[in-house]
Amino acid sequence: MLPKNTRRSLPMSLLRGREAVMSKFRPMLSAHNVSEQQWRVLRVLQEAGPLDASDVCERASILAPSLTRIIKTLVERGFITVGKFKDDGRRIQLSISPAGSALIDEVQPERQAIYNEIERRFGPERVEELLDLLDALVESQNGGSGSIRGSGD
Repeated sequence: MLPKNTRRSLPMSLLRGREAVMSKFRPMLSAHNVSEQQWRVLRVLQEAGPLDASDVCERASILAPSLTRIIKTLVERGFITVGKFKDDGRRIQLSISPAGSALIDEVQPERQAIYNEIERRFGPERVEELLDLLDALVESQNGGSGSIRGSGD
Protein backbone atom coordinates (compact mmCIF):
# COMPACT_ATOMS: atom_id res chain seq x y z
CA MET A 1 0.00 0.00 0.00
CA LEU A 2 1.38 3.40 -0.98
CA PRO A 3 1.65 6.04 1.75
CA LYS A 4 -0.83 8.90 1.57
CA ASN A 5 1.78 11.50 2.51
CA THR A 6 5.54 11.89 2.77
CA ARG A 7 5.52 11.61 6.59
CA ARG A 8 4.90 7.87 6.15
CA SER A 9 6.95 7.41 2.99
CA LEU A 10 9.83 4.98 3.60
CA PRO A 11 12.35 6.79 1.36
CA MET A 12 11.47 10.17 2.87
CA SER A 13 11.55 8.83 6.43
CA LEU A 14 14.95 7.24 5.84
CA LEU A 15 16.26 10.54 4.47
CA ARG A 16 14.89 12.48 7.44
CA GLY A 17 16.43 9.97 9.85
CA ARG A 18 19.78 10.14 8.06
CA GLU A 19 19.70 13.92 8.16
CA ALA A 20 18.83 13.97 11.87
CA VAL A 21 21.84 11.78 12.64
CA MET A 22 24.30 13.28 10.16
CA SER A 23 23.55 16.82 11.34
CA LYS A 24 25.29 15.78 14.58
CA PHE A 25 28.37 14.37 12.77
CA ARG A 26 28.86 17.01 10.06
CA PRO A 27 30.43 19.66 12.32
CA MET A 28 32.97 17.08 13.54
CA LEU A 29 33.85 16.07 9.99
CA SER A 30 34.00 19.68 8.84
CA ALA A 31 36.37 20.57 11.68
CA HIS A 32 38.76 17.94 10.30
CA ASN A 33 38.19 18.95 6.68
CA VAL A 34 36.79 15.53 5.76
CA SER A 35 33.65 14.96 3.70
CA GLU A 36 31.03 12.40 4.65
CA GLN A 37 32.07 10.18 1.75
CA GLN A 38 35.78 10.46 2.60
CA TRP A 39 34.98 9.54 6.19
CA ARG A 40 33.03 6.47 5.09
CA VAL A 41 35.97 5.30 2.97
CA LEU A 42 38.39 5.77 5.87
CA ARG A 43 36.10 3.93 8.30
CA VAL A 44 35.56 1.03 5.90
CA LEU A 45 39.29 0.66 5.25
CA GLN A 46 40.06 0.85 8.96
CA GLU A 47 37.42 -1.76 9.73
CA ALA A 48 38.01 -4.20 6.88
CA GLY A 49 41.67 -3.73 6.00
CA PRO A 50 42.94 -3.56 2.43
CA LEU A 51 40.11 -3.75 -0.11
CA ASP A 52 39.64 -3.35 -3.82
CA ALA A 53 37.71 -0.35 -5.10
CA SER A 54 34.50 -2.26 -5.80
CA ASP A 55 34.41 -3.59 -2.22
CA VAL A 56 34.94 -0.07 -0.87
CA CYS A 57 32.09 1.21 -3.06
CA GLU A 58 29.74 -1.46 -1.77
CA ARG A 59 30.68 -1.20 1.90
CA ALA A 60 30.75 2.63 1.96
CA SER A 61 27.67 3.09 -0.27
CA ILE A 62 29.59 5.19 -2.77
CA LEU A 63 29.31 5.19 -6.56
CA ALA A 64 32.47 4.23 -8.47
CA PRO A 65 32.90 7.61 -10.24
CA SER A 66 32.76 9.38 -6.87
CA LEU A 67 35.25 6.95 -5.35
CA THR A 68 37.85 7.82 -8.00
CA ARG A 69 37.79 11.47 -6.88
CA ILE A 70 37.74 10.51 -3.19
CA ILE A 71 40.74 8.21 -3.62
CA LYS A 72 42.73 11.00 -5.26
CA THR A 73 41.97 13.41 -2.40
CA LEU A 74 42.67 10.87 0.36
CA VAL A 75 45.96 9.82 -1.25
CA GLU A 76 47.02 13.47 -1.62
CA ARG A 77 46.28 14.02 2.08
CA GLY A 78 48.22 10.88 3.01
CA PHE A 79 45.19 9.14 4.56
CA ILE A 80 45.17 6.09 2.27
CA THR A 81 47.60 4.23 0.05
CA VAL A 82 47.00 2.63 -3.34
CA GLY A 83 48.73 -0.55 -4.44
CA LYS A 84 48.14 -3.77 -6.30
CA PHE A 85 46.98 -7.12 -4.98
CA LYS A 86 49.75 -9.73 -5.04
CA ASP A 87 47.51 -12.39 -6.56
CA ASP A 88 45.99 -10.08 -9.21
CA GLY A 89 48.03 -7.09 -10.36
CA ARG A 90 45.06 -5.68 -12.28
CA ARG A 91 43.09 -4.96 -9.10
CA ILE A 92 43.77 -1.79 -7.13
CA GLN A 93 44.29 -2.33 -3.40
CA LEU A 94 43.23 0.50 -1.09
CA SER A 95 44.58 0.65 2.46
CA ILE A 96 44.30 3.12 5.29
CA SER A 97 47.62 4.77 6.12
CA PRO A 98 48.97 5.51 9.59
CA ALA A 99 47.87 9.15 9.09
CA GLY A 100 44.33 7.97 8.25
CA SER A 101 44.23 5.77 11.34
CA ALA A 102 45.56 8.68 13.42
CA LEU A 103 42.74 10.90 12.15
CA ILE A 104 40.15 8.31 13.17
CA ASP A 105 41.79 7.98 16.59
CA GLU A 106 41.87 11.76 17.00
CA VAL A 107 38.17 12.06 16.20
CA GLN A 108 37.16 9.09 18.40
CA PRO A 109 36.33 11.04 21.59
CA GLU A 110 34.05 13.43 19.70
CA ARG A 111 32.42 10.55 17.81
CA GLN A 112 31.77 8.76 21.08
CA ALA A 113 30.23 11.89 22.60
CA ILE A 114 27.88 12.19 19.62
CA TYR A 115 26.86 8.53 19.90
CA ASN A 116 26.34 8.95 23.65
CA GLU A 117 24.04 11.92 23.05
CA ILE A 118 22.04 10.05 20.40
CA GLU A 119 21.65 7.11 22.78
CA ARG A 120 20.71 9.43 25.65
CA ARG A 121 17.94 11.01 23.58
CA PHE A 122 16.72 7.92 21.71
CA GLY A 123 17.75 5.11 24.05
CA PRO A 124 20.55 2.56 23.56
CA GLU A 125 18.09 -0.32 23.13
CA ARG A 126 16.15 1.60 20.49
CA VAL A 127 19.39 2.46 18.64
CA GLU A 128 20.29 -1.25 18.56
CA GLU A 129 16.75 -2.16 17.49
CA LEU A 130 16.84 0.43 14.71
CA LEU A 131 20.21 -0.86 13.48
CA ASP A 132 18.87 -4.43 13.50
CA LEU A 133 15.74 -3.38 11.60
CA LEU A 134 17.78 -1.48 9.00
CA ASP A 135 20.12 -4.46 8.59
CA ALA A 136 17.10 -6.71 8.05
CA LEU A 137 15.63 -4.25 5.53
CA VAL A 138 18.88 -4.17 3.55
CA GLU A 139 19.19 -7.96 3.63
CA SER A 140 15.59 -8.40 2.50
CA GLN A 141 16.16 -6.15 -0.51
CA ASN A 142 19.55 -7.67 -1.40
CA GLY A 143 18.36 -11.26 -1.17
CA GLY A 144 20.14 -11.86 2.14
CA SER A 145 23.60 -10.82 0.94
CA GLY A 146 24.64 -9.66 4.40
CA SER A 147 25.04 -6.63 6.55
CA ILE A 148 27.29 -3.64 6.03
CA ARG A 149 26.55 -2.22 9.47
CA GLY A 150 29.20 -0.31 11.32
CA SER A 151 30.77 1.81 8.57
CA GLY A 152 28.29 4.63 8.20
CA ASP A 153 29.51 7.23 10.66
